Amino acid sequence: MTVDPFCDHCGRPAAEGDHAACLAARAMEPPRYCPRCRRRMVVQVTPRSWSARCSEHGSAAG
Repeated sequence: MTVDPFCDHCGRPAAEGDHAACLAARAMEPPRYCPRCRRRMVVQVTPRSWSARCSEHGSAAG
């Protein structure tokens, strides 16, 4: 298992600081940053789901 280098909510390095608030926010919100490269993702939210796309690493959905 590999650990992503960046937090997908705040974009800061995942190994630095406490990301408990980010984890709590991610329960209700889609990711905003690519966890692999820290780029801001294009996010689309619908009433039943969300999708997020990094220009370098592709898409995620939930």
